Amino acid sequence: MTIDAERATPVPGAAYFRKPQESILADNDAIEGTVKQILADVRRDGDAAVRAYSAKFDNVELDAIEVSQEQIRAALDNLDPAMREDTLFAIEQVRNFAEKQLATMLPLEVETLPGLTLGHRVIPIERIGAYVPGGRYPLMSAPIMTIVPAKVAGCDEVIACLPPSAHEAMIAGCHLSGADRIFLIGGAQAIAAMAYGTESVPRVDKIVGPGNAYVNEAKRQVFGPVGIDQLAGPSEVFVIADDTAAADMVAIDLLAQAEHDVRARVGLITTSPALAEAVEAEVARLLEELETSAVAAESWQRFGEIVLCDDVDAMIAYSDLVAPEHLEVITADSDAVAAKLRNYGSLFIGANASVVYSDKCCGTNHTLPTAGAGRYSGGLWVGAFVKVCTHQRLTTEAVAEVAPHAVRQSLYEGMEAHARAADYRLVAAGLGSKITKN
Repeated sequence: MTIDAERATPVPGAAYFRKPQESILADNDAIEGTVKQILADVRRDGDAAVRAYSAKFDNVELDAIEVSQEQIRAALDNLDPAMREDTLFAIEQVRNFAEKQLATMLPLEVETLPGLTLGHRVIPIERIGAYVPGGRYPLMSAPIMTIVPAKVAGCDEVIACLPPSAHEAMIAGCHLSGADRIFLIGGAQAIAAMAYGTESVPRVDKIVGPGNAYVNEAKRQVFGPVGIDQLAGPSEVFVIADDTAAADMVAIDLLAQAEHDVRARVGLITTSPALAEAVEAEVARLLEELETSAVAAESWQRFGEIVLCDDVDAMIAYSDLVAPEHLEVITADSDAVAAKLRNYGSLFIGANASVVYSDKCCGTNHTLPTAGAGRYSGGLWVGAFVKVCTHQRLTTEAVAEVAPHAVRQSLYEGMEAHARAADYRLVAAGLGSKITKN
């Protein structure tokens, strides 16, 4: 097709039918300084700073930062029975899949040369901090996705932080998911408390879980002394579809993500002009009736896009460029198209595989890479809560084989102590020195 400059995309054979008005890439300069100050204050003043920022940002005067057993029991007692049933169903599905994933991560020992044994162990991270966002609604799936895999991995302790304004049901969700301790702290101050520790909050080894821009920036700034899962941006969904897809299905799947956030990015990639027109019209119709249309409409207006492609290869190329968080494939041969894709957070193959199932309860994790990070990273999974650590063991026979190479390499690099350390084992084994100097 002929593409004018206004409709052109970076991918040959792909053009905008509907072009997004804004880029999802946010400028964090405005919040970087604020977050830096919050982190410094919490690191210096501990609980006092946490309380001060809770009062400032959440309008809450906290008597106790940690949720008591009485509060947990009350949250469980007040939890709607149907919500409890659905939460337990989701927990079981996520636990089951995480257990199956963990079973693929096996310790290893192999003799690569006579007497040289190399291996690795799969070691759970000791203490995990799970940030659980409050959001506009009680997102019961949020603690499940961060806490359950950590417990399956065998982490000694999982602490959860959620904003003081979070729905009481979220306390029950954290407890049912397996959190050992729960704290009513939100925002950047929660990340600081978990990263540095306070009088009440223990210092963790890794922080996981999505949050707003302040949470994201705080995770970026504390990374190093503490691990993080990823820097999560606003939610994304793209749908790859041809003329076999139902426009009303595609439209509601796009809006299901758009209602998350006014900055959510949603898009259709298609070879069908008729589908592009029908989806755009159906989105407009649905926005007239959805109770969440205020959020979804702004998201669609600012970031919604539809891309028309010449063929399947162009659809795949454009999708791989975007590397969307969630990627649905609804085509005549969805499996064949899916097999060719490589950049995404999680893939939904065929018309029956709606993103909402993974978002809520089918078992895969919904904490996924955004803003193009799917080009180099997958989503949160049980493997994120363990370390694969190598070890070595050498007999005298192996020393005789390996040490001379290590000695020479060290001398080439001008590292005499390295050479001597390698040579020491040769001499001790009665194999003679291999160190020579010009």
